[in-house]
Amino acid sequence: MVDRIFAGVLLVVTLAYAVIAFTAIKAPFQYDPLGPESWPRILSLVAIACLLVILWKPDATDMGVTRSTWFRLAATLILLCAYAELYEPLGFILSTILFGTVLCAMLGAGIVRALVFGVSAGVAGYLLCVTLLELNLPEGELIEYLMAASDQQGAS
Repeated sequence: MVDRIFAGVLLVVTLAYAVIAFTAIKAPFQYDPLGPESWPRILSLVAIACLLVILWKPDATDMGVTRSTWFRLAATLILLCAYAELYEPLGFILSTILFGTVLCAMLGAGIVRALVFGVSAGVAGYLLCVTLLELNLPEGELIEYLMAASDQQGAS
């Protein structure tokens, strides 16, 4: 029953996303055949198909979710919101390091392992996105401020 409730709620959200994907997202020109308009449409159609399968034939086992699991889910949602808010001001690397470290520590990793994962995810993710994918990721207002301050001291 839990599967059907989850799938039903998520289906409503996905249908709203599909309406937005098919009506509101318009690119001034197509970058390639699967440009910025196509991916949200494909994602919404695949998600709707998967949710309909879950509604039609849910898992037979009961889902006994403990209180600590609900707490972790809520904490992860709060972490994701914080990551989204800190993404621009701190930049990709610092916000990813913070998110990765806190999430790993919350899931049971020791502080050293969590810090190693956060730093490697932030740096490797940045290098992957900037060099291979040629994406423009934010450096962060904090880094820009520090760079401008160091340039002013170097010029003096």
